[in-house]
Parts: sequence; structure tokens; C-alpha cells
Amino acid sequence: MTATPRTAVVTGAARGIGAAISLRLAREGHRIAVIDLDEDDTSATVDAIRAAGGEAIGIGADVSDSLEVPAAIARVVAELGPPTVLVNNAGILRDNLLFKMTDGDWDSVIGVHLRGAFVMSREVQRHQVAAKWGRIVNLSSTSALGNRGQANYAAAKAGLQGFTKTLAIELGPFGVTVNAIAPGLIATDMLRGTAERLGVRLDTYLGDAAMDIPVRRTGVPADVAAAAAFFVSEEASFVSGQVLYVAGGPKA
Repeated sequence: MTATPRTAVVTGAARGIGAAISLRLAREGHRIAVIDLDEDDTSATVDAIRAAGGEAIGIGADVSDSLEVPAAIARVVAELGPPTVLVNNAGILRDNLLFKMTDGDWDSVIGVHLRGAFVMSREVQRHQVAAKWGRIVNLSSTSALGNRGQANYAAAKAGLQGFTKTLAIELGPFGVTVNAIAPGLIATDMLRGTAERLGVRLDTYLGDAAMDIPVRRTGVPADVAAAAAFFVSEEASFVSGQVLYVAGGPKA
């Protein structure tokens, strides 16, 4: 899909959707910086990329930390070259009903999802603007439209959509596109935790959920990775400020 190898940074890429996006972009020829909170956790994704003939490094960093992020990107520049592709995927869940939600539940989710995307984008855009080319892909969610027990997560994911559209306006003149992907129900370890909290088996949870999805299946990380690969491609240069719902149908 893309003809020019770039240096891409993918956050929250140790597993799940972030790992799938990293592997897909590596197959497209990009050099991948796999970022997660613990550098040791990035090894599986990095090893898989290298085993397939790609180039990747793993970096441990807190994406919401305005000191750690510049250091991480400096390492990317030194080892892979200036990054012009950024996928803001890092995220956590701290689900609870509003009356049970703590300040910590709220702050940690907003911090990783929304502040993290802000800090990472602010740092990477310097290299994109200098190159007069760039792609930023933010991971939102269908929960941005509202979801019981997820006031913090929904607010963060809705905020990312406004953040996406604003950056598209600001960075467009410099050859940088900014888009968001809003996945629906995707089978990941994060979803396994949700099933456990509800006291049901993951396969039962997924099977029941699939009946409410028009295509009659839940998503897999590769579905989201395919959308990310399009947004990053050369062919998507006239697509910016968009939110693509990868959810198996129009019903969120």
C-alpha cells in the first residue's frame, strides 16, 4: 500500500491492537518503534517484526510523561531516523459507575489516553513538519458515544476525536494528516478483563456480543490494523480529520 519506508512510532504496542498495527506497518516496509510502559514487554512484538524481516526497536516510556517522551523520541531518531508516522494507541481501563469512580480512576484514564496522545503528538510533529510529510492516527472507540460504567474512558475517547480534528486543521498545511479509528468490540486481553469482571467466560461474552453486531462477529486486532495501514498510506493523503468506526456495522 505504501512505497516509501518511514519511521513509525506505535504506542501501547506490546500486545493486542498496538502489536497488530506494528506488525502490519512493518509489512508495509516501515521501521517501527514499539513503545510501551515496560520495555521488556515490547520484546514479543519487536521479535515478531524482526523474524519477518522488518526493523524494529522496543522502548519503555510513560506516554503521558513530558520528560520521558522526548527522551524516547530522541532514541527513535538516533536508532531508526526521524519519525513521521505516529499511532497513539496506548490505553488503560478503570471502569466503574460514576458514583463509585475515584479521582484516580478518572485521572489515570484521561492521562494515558488523552494527555498521552497530546504529549506524543507534540513531540513527533516537530519531525513531521520538518519533513513536510506525516501521519498521525489516534485510537478512539465506539465508547466515545457513551457506554455505561465508562465515563472516564468515554470522555477520553470523545476528546481524542476533537483532538484529531483540531490537529488535522493545524498540521494539514505542513503535509501532515491526522485521523482517528474508533474500534467496536475487539477481542484483546483488555476485553478478557471485562469478561472476568462480569463473571463470564471470554468465548461466551464474545458470542453473545456478536449477536448484536450486523456482521455477526466481534473484531480482531488485524481489522483495526488494516484501517491504520490505510490512513498511513500515501494514497490517504487527501483524507484527514476523519473518524472511522471499525465496528462491524453502523450501530455502536
